Amino acid sequence: QVQLVESGGGLVQAGGSLRLSCAASGSIFSINAMGWYRQAPGKQRELVAGIFSGGSTNYANSVKGRFTISRDNAKNTVYLQMNSLKPEDTAVYYCNAEVVSTGRARFVSWGQGTQVTVSS
Repeated sequence: QVQLVESGGGLVQAGGSLRLSCAASGSIFSINAMGWYRQAPGKQRELVAGIFSGGSTNYANSVKGRFTISRDNAKNTVYLQMNSLKPEDTAVYYCNAEVVSTGRARFVSWGQGTQVTVSS
């Protein structure tokens, strides 16, 4: 069993900042890629940013230059620093992780989501 718990969402005015955190716990041997997705009402879930175990990253075009993803491998935690937030960033943000369990099973685990609301 592996659990991902997100924190850091909330309400912020346009132009403001938020930092999301996602900590993985449980029967973890290693974690490969970790990422942040978001889903706005009536829209499909989309990738916001991803980071691999070696540190390479990728971002959606809509957040490049404003969001920064990072991870602490020792803590099995991924972060998303969000600056210059816009109302269109409003969504439920989910983290995920490609996990190798202590039993060497490989699977993708998801967090429960955290709401980010940006007011204009």
